[in-house]
Amino acid sequence: MVERNCTMVTEFILLGLSEIPELRIFLFLFFLLVYGITVISNLGMIAVIRSSSQLHTPMYFFLSHLSFVDFCYSTIIVPKMLDNIISEDKTISFLGCMVQFYFFCMFAVTEVILLAVMAYDRFVAICNPLLYMVVMPQKLCVQLVSGCYLCGTVCSLIHLCLTLEISSYQSNVINHFFCDLPPLLSLACSDVSVNELLLYILPTFNELSTIGVILASYLFILITILRMRSAEGRRKAFSTCASHLTAIVVFHGTILFIYCRPSSGNSTGDMDKVATVFYTIVIPMLNPLIYSLRNKDVKEALRKMVRFNLMTKASFS
Repeated sequence: MVERNCTMVTEFILLGLSEIPELRIFLFLFFLLVYGITVISNLGMIAVIRSSSQLHTPMYFFLSHLSFVDFCYSTIIVPKMLDNIISEDKTISFLGCMVQFYFFCMFAVTEVILLAVMAYDRFVAICNPLLYMVVMPQKLCVQLVSGCYLCGTVCSLIHLCLTLEISSYQSNVINHFFCDLPPLLSLACSDVSVNELLLYILPTFNELSTIGVILASYLFILITILRMRSAEGRRKAFSTCASHLTAIVVFHGTILFIYCRPSSGNSTGDMDKVATVFYTIVIPMLNPLIYSLRNKDVKEALRKMVRFNLMTKASFS
């Protein structure tokens, strides 16, 4: 048996995406642009929904929280990543690493469950339109969103508490651009079989249960749409679901690509890093663009808000 040099660590070193110096400026500018679009589009989506009375419905209530989760999700990872790209010092404190992992995991699980809740909302809206506001009152919407955050918090706390029990590591060098759990476990000296088991069970349960809700909701939606006699009604129903389906396919497709391949394990290869970039950084930028570009109500509310702001500025000038 090979003896490992195990020590307690006070900080970790994040290797990042690439060690090629010539790529630093390009990577920094690219991810700065992506993060800027993410912040503006998600906060803009929240502002549009809150300022427009026509968007004060359950669907847009959930959408505003999706934008909030995406904003937080990206903010947890990208600023530190940008700092590491341009800085020679790529360290992150042990506490900072644990905090980053905790919030990343919390918002990731929250988004997985929130997308399932939004699928159920679309099911009620299309299959029971006359009872929509009765079945989905504001109180229930708040409870559903609170449940999403609660599930994310509980799952993240379980992983965090088990990770904090690791007493020593064989190295403090993490082959990733943020503090994710699999590369952390690969450095542990103590037995992490329970950590690895829960790392498999919890995400698998969340994926299977939420995908089950999504598939069941859209199966009933499809049956309802096919029974519609009006071509305009079918077109409107398909249009209502298109944005949400696009977000689901992109998000869950990337998760399944990362975690359901034989090469996915505790080590992080270049392909896993690229896929994780898409999952953690690009998708939070795409979601508000998907919903705004394909949604007439959002585009109309945005035009009204811009027009109102221009008129307000003109009146004061």
